[in-house]
Amino acid sequence: MRKIGLIGGMSWLSTRTYYDHINKLVQTRKGFPASAPMLIESLDYTSLSRLSSAEEWKHAAETLCDSAKRLEGAGASALLIGANAMHKVYDRVAEAVGVPVIHIAECVAAKMAADGVKKAALIGTRNVMLESFYRQKLIQRDIELLPPEMGFVETLDRIIYDELLQGKASRQAERELKTILTNLAQDGAEAVVLGCTELEMVVDVDANVLPIYDCTRIHAEAAVDWILGD
Repeated sequence: MRKIGLIGGMSWLSTRTYYDHINKLVQTRKGFPASAPMLIESLDYTSLSRLSSAEEWKHAAETLCDSAKRLEGAGASALLIGANAMHKVYDRVAEAVGVPVIHIAECVAAKMAADGVKKAALIGTRNVMLESFYRQKLIQRDIELLPPEMGFVETLDRIIYDELLQGKASRQAERELKTILTNLAQDGAEAVVLGCTELEMVVDVDANVLPIYDCTRIHAEAAVDWILGD
């Protein structure tokens, strides 16, 4: 098996989810007692959360590039950025190393295109929902995305930062997500992309009003394909 590197800590809850998914998938495909050969660098999220200014994003890019170089130097044959929002600096990170960096949105877009999804909604943090760095990967696969509704953007951003990133998953947040998903279905979405790892805490990925494309699971599957050389 090939060793993979994970840039984590954004949040640590997300990193735990990646570790769990990747190891379960490896064991499913290789059998007990196989586990994934992984290198993980868990970054301090203090200076990487809720970024807005160009200077803050410059710092984030530098931090992730340094992490990627360390993981490559330690023997990782490919890398994952364990956060949807941090793919805003993906190009900088990919240029900083000589090993592949598996892009989360490209993995999701490929799976949706293979499933024949033509119209979808993307939910996540503010920058994932509003900026082009993530949305364009889906659009390039001829997947039409519903325009983001600012009411949903505000609600999701609040739930993610004020609750989920702190390990809280309230019944109220579950109800609010169910309402958002129901409205997206009524607006014509054929599927919903979970563009935030922690949203699975309040969204039933396997049983919902719409097919749910859980970016973290899909990213983890791509990582396991790499680890196993498939």
